[in-house]
Amino acid sequence: MAHRGEDLYEQHARRVYRYLFSLCGEGDTAEELTQETFCQALKSLDSFRGECTPQVWLCAIAKRLWFKELQRRGRDAPLEEGLLERLPAPDDPAGEVERREERMALYRGMQKLDPETREVIYLRLAGEFSFREIGEIVGRSEVWARVRFYRGKERLAELLGGDQDGRK
Repeated sequence: MAHRGEDLYEQHARRVYRYLFSLCGEGDTAEELTQETFCQALKSLDSFRGECTPQVWLCAIAKRLWFKELQRRGRDAPLEEGLLERLPAPDDPAGEVERREERMALYRGMQKLDPETREVIYLRLAGEFSFREIGEIVGRSEVWARVRFYRGKERLAELLGGDQDGRK
């Protein structure tokens, strides 16, 4: 069983971490919750019936842990604006200021999207999950995830004042 648990960790830890980071935007929190996800998964490994992929099962555990963490903190926002301001000092200060302003505008735009759309976009861009995987994680179809992502991108483009090609 220990070998099976190690294999599970080796195969899926990176994706679970990316998923959690896409939800919380905090490296330390994502790391801590990734460890807790695998602790809980190992405790219930024998009850895993294989009705979904191990990755989807692990992400469901991770998502529950993130929601518990949010309740503990008394928040429901997935990412704090202050996080973007605590990024390391740049080599190109003027360029970095512009990029930071763009990230802040993107963050504010993302907050105006509904939570499901925001989660799909985070999973796709930060988590690098396929649409099939996203559908499994959120309990919807691959087509639903694909449509939600593209509609969310279009809405973000409207909110940011241009289309996906950067035209206004």
